[in-house]
Amino acid sequence: MRLLNARTLQLTEFASDFPPYAILSHTWSSEEISFQEIHSSEARYKLGYQKIQRCCEQALVDGLGYAWVDTCCIDKSSSAELSEAINSMFQWYKSARVCYVYLADVKGPYRKNARTNLLTYTPEGNPSRWYTRGWTLEELLAPSNVVFYNREWQWIGTKLQLLEEISDITQIDVFNLIELNIKPTCIGQKLSWAARRETTRIEDMAYCLLGLCGVHMPLLYGEGENSFRRLQEEIIRNSTDMSIFILRRFSVYSQPRSKDYAQATAL
Repeated sequence: MRLLNARTLQLTEFASDFPPYAILSHTWSSEEISFQEIHSSEARYKLGYQKIQRCCEQALVDGLGYAWVDTCCIDKSSSAELSEAINSMFQWYKSARVCYVYLADVKGPYRKNARTNLLTYTPEGNPSRWYTRGWTLEELLAPSNVVFYNREWQWIGTKLQLLEEISDITQIDVFNLIELNIKPTCIGQKLSWAARRETTRIEDMAYCLLGLCGVHMPLLYGEGENSFRRLQEEIIRNSTDMSIFILRRFSVYSQPRSKDYAQATAL
């Protein structure tokens, strides 16, 4: 695992015995900083660098010397490293001392009516784009300590403080938001949480569910919908939970649609 020194922004690699660290959850923009760019002189002029910098500053405030940001802590030019990282991602988020959720499209509370302020909504009255991305599902559920910040890096609240709002948006019960699997939850139910979420690459819609389903598998970008077939096979191989078959299109090894995911809630 590669971590950013929160003071120097230098990358350090750890084989084991990771130091306490903060981790960032966010949505990607056009000016993200890659592993190859993080130490370049041009990097600091990009918006993505400011996001990394603010994450590290907040880590220091919270007494943490290291931070992890997916854009620059993974060498995505190495398919082997990328595969290992994605298969480890759920555990990395779970092991973090704190997860900072940066909502780039949220400015302040959205006043729905005289009595209701929605804290993670855009000025237009929509839930933040962060709720629509496939990868942010495990980033919400894996860590126990999650803190939300708006576009100015102003504190919004913790996951526990925002439980009702988050549950209403995501349709995830508050028990699993507090602690994943605190009550028995079938695979079909977990997959239903991915309804209405999306990823840029079709394969990532399967890969982003690996940790949530408790399975590991190699990444094969370019395989398209076959990624869902392999995900299903791994789930069946590692579990006796057959609720996955409630998803009609999963049974023919293809990518489930949002409504197919949603059918699993009937179990």
